[in-house]
Amino acid sequence: MQIEDINTENNPTIPAKNSNFLQQNPHLKSLANNLNFDSKNPPSPELIDACVHCGFCLSTCPSYRVIGKEMDSPRGRIYTMNAINNGVVSLNQTSSQHFDTCLGCLACVTTCPSGVKYDKLIAATRPQVERNIPRSLPDKLIRTLIFNLFPYPNRLRPLLIPLFIYQKLGFNKLIRGSKFLDKISPRLAAMESILPEITIDAFQDDYPTTIPAQGEKRYRVGFILGCVQRIFFTSVNMATIRVLTANGCEVVIPKNQGCCAALPEHQGQTEQAHALAKQMIDSFTNTGVDAVIINAAGCGHTLKEYGNILQDDSEYCEKAKEFSNKVKDVQEFLANVGLTTKLFPLVEGEELTIVYQDACHLLHGQKISLEPRKLLRQIPGLKLREPIDAALCCGSAGVYNMLQPEIADELGQQKVENLLHTGAELIASANPGCYLQIKKHLDLQGKKTMLMHPMELLDYSIRGVKQEGLI
Repeated sequence: MQIEDINTENNPTIPAKNSNFLQQNPHLKSLANNLNFDSKNPPSPELIDACVHCGFCLSTCPSYRVIGKEMDSPRGRIYTMNAINNGVVSLNQTSSQHFDTCLGCLACVTTCPSGVKYDKLIAATRPQVERNIPRSLPDKLIRTLIFNLFPYPNRLRPLLIPLFIYQKLGFNKLIRGSKFLDKISPRLAAMESILPEITIDAFQDDYPTTIPAQGEKRYRVGFILGCVQRIFFTSVNMATIRVLTANGCEVVIPKNQGCCAALPEHQGQTEQAHALAKQMIDSFTNTGVDAVIINAAGCGHTLKEYGNILQDDSEYCEKAKEFSNKVKDVQEFLANVGLTTKLFPLVEGEELTIVYQDACHLLHGQKISLEPRKLLRQIPGLKLREPIDAALCCGSAGVYNMLQPEIADELGQQKVENLLHTGAELIASANPGCYLQIKKHLDLQGKKTMLMHPMELLDYSIRGVKQEGLI
C-alpha cells in the first residue's frame, strides 16, 4: 500500500498535510515493517501541533541551508515526527537520518513566531533513534569512541603524551597534507583536524578545592572545569578563576565533578547522560555556593536543563531543579553582579578591534547575547564589531562536526568568512567546540587571526598584561 492510496478524509488519524508532504518525499513512503516511536517519552503530539508550518525556521536552519531539502529542516522533521506518531511513516534508517542531520543549534526556537518547542521535540526523538535504529558498524564504532572517551577526562589524559609527540614530530601536518585519513574515514579525519595544540598546561590537574577571593568576598561560587575544556583549554579555566577571584568571588572546585552530560544528552545517550548529571549534582552537594559557574556555552545549556533531563527521576528531580537554578554562564554572572576591579588596555596606545562569535547554546539555548558584549566593551581601547549571520551555527554543535563532517565544513567555512569580513583583528569565542571549529577553518584559509575566550581577554585586561603580537 502506498501513501497515495490512503484516503485521509476518511482516516482522521492521518492528517492530510502529512499525506501531501510525503507525496513530495517518496523515499519516506514505505509502510513495510512499520515501526512507531516506542512508549518511552515519544515526541509530544501537543508540541507537534503547535507548528503551523509557516516556514520561518527554514532560513535560520543551518542544515536546511546546506542540504536544501525540506526533510532536513525543523518543519520537515516535525512533519516526520507526526507521521511516525500516526503510523504513516516508519521510524527506520531512512527517516532517522533526517534527525541525525539536525545540529540542535536551536536557531529555529528563537525564530519561531508560534513558540514551537522544537528543542523538546528533538530531545525526545533522539533517544528513540538510539534505542530503535541499528547503526552501521562504522557509525557504531565512531560513536562508541566519542562517548566512551570525550566525557571522561581521566581517559583522555593518558592520550596527551602520544598526542604531544605526534604534533611535535609534525605527523599531524603530514597526515593532513596527504589526506590519508580522509580516504580511510572522513569522520576520523574530521576528528583529527580539530585536534588542538597540546601544551604543557594540558597536563595540569592540580586545581585547589577552594580559591579565596581577592579583597572583600562578595560571593562563594562553584566552578565546573568541563571535560574537553579541562584537558585542552586549561588556560581558559585558569583565566576564568582569576577573573572571578579578582572580582570578589571565592571559587569552589569539587574534586569529584565529571562531565556535564552535554555530549551524550545531545545525541540521545539517555542513560549515560543521566548518570553524569547525577554525578555533577552530587559533587556540588553541601558546598554552600551562591552560584555554579560554567565558561562553556554548550555545557551551560545542558546544566540548566537538568530539571527537565531528570524530571522522571523521583530521587533527583528536585535536586536537579535546585542545581539548575544556580547555574550561571560566567559572562552572564559577571555582567549581572558587575566588575569591581580596574581594567587596562590590551594593546598599548592602540585600539583593538574584535568580533564576538555567538555560540548557539549561549544565544539560542540560554538567551545570552548582550552580557558578553557588555563585559568586553568595558575593556579600554577595545572596539567591538558585529558579523553578518551572527545567529547561524558554525557547524561544531557538540560532536556534529565529527559525525556530519561535510555539512559542518560548509558551515564552518561560511562562519569564518563572515567573521573575517568584519575586519576584526581578534575573534572572541565562548565555547570550546566553536573555538576548535573556527580555528580549523581559519587555518584552512591560511588566516592567522587570533582566537580567544572572552575570559582570557578580561584576565589580560585585569592583570594589565600587554600582549606582544596580539594583533
